[in-house]
Amino acid sequence: MLVLGIESSCDETGVALYDTRRGLLAHALHSQIDMHAAYGGVVPELASRDHIRRALPLTQQVLSQADKTLQEIEGIAYTQGPGLAGALLVGTSIAQSLAMALNVPSIGVHHLEGHLLAPMLEEHPPAFPFVALLVSGGHSQLMRVDGIGQYELLGDTLDDAAGEAFDKTAKLLGLGYPGGPAVSQQADLGTAHFQLPRPMLNSPDLNFSFSGLKTAVLTLVKSQPTLDAETIQNIAWEFQESVTEILVHKCLKALKQTKLRRLVVSGGVGANKRLRSRLNEAASKRGISVNYPRLEFCTDNGAMIAFAGAMRLHAMQPAKQDYSFSIRPRWDLAELKAPA
Repeated sequence: MLVLGIESSCDETGVALYDTRRGLLAHALHSQIDMHAAYGGVVPELASRDHIRRALPLTQQVLSQADKTLQEIEGIAYTQGPGLAGALLVGTSIAQSLAMALNVPSIGVHHLEGHLLAPMLEEHPPAFPFVALLVSGGHSQLMRVDGIGQYELLGDTLDDAAGEAFDKTAKLLGLGYPGGPAVSQQADLGTAHFQLPRPMLNSPDLNFSFSGLKTAVLTLVKSQPTLDAETIQNIAWEFQESVTEILVHKCLKALKQTKLRRLVVSGGVGANKRLRSRLNEAASKRGISVNYPRLEFCTDNGAMIAFAGAMRLHAMQPAKQDYSFSIRPRWDLAELKAPA
């Protein structure tokens, strides 16, 4: 089954073609980072307008790369939520219009399910069941994953997600947008000089809290006589150490509680080199396997949506197609069910 996937939940337009027999055939992505950088964050109206400009040209691009035509598409998957309402509407309306014109089935995909399943696109995908750490700009969650649509929430963020903490710390340090890569680059140049807290590191549950860490960074920044390059690098180093230590500790705890030996890490923060290094080191000592999507699939992309949609469409019983559409800017992953 040849499935076209469209991702438009925030500030990146992603389109991909996935074949259930041959795998990923082509994918293309347009990032709006340069456009939003001038504002220090995503401007929803600008994001929506840019998705309108990019979606169809990117669709033509992936079709050309895969040497396929629109008429060969057998299903269409699109991000239905969660995300920015206007951005979701663009991708959803385009996907449903194409599906109706081509008379093929379509399916709305949960954005986080796409991230959870992104490592399945790799040459050696993880086997179910596994523990998944989903760390992105808006989410920091630990999930038990037993199969497609079989998700159990183990731990969640009580306030800021790890990605939000990176962005806010970058702003406090006068660094660029997006904050994650900017802080990590400075951290690579820093050393142990300051001490920041590790919120909820030893809590009895698997939840996260990064709001207090952000406040601690603010206090530390204000206490410095000057925010020179060395100070920025050392604060960034300590901040990154705090976040990665918390994430690694909670992952190991989740694996111990579930008695599972496989960990999957997805989402934009999953691209962080220090996090990967610490997880790999801890896993090696304990005989645990860790799987990551390739770096280009850590952030939002059409490939993960095409794959998740293809898995669901392939497993579902044929039904009369309804081409009306709706979006779900807020959508709990726990509401998803296995395809039937």
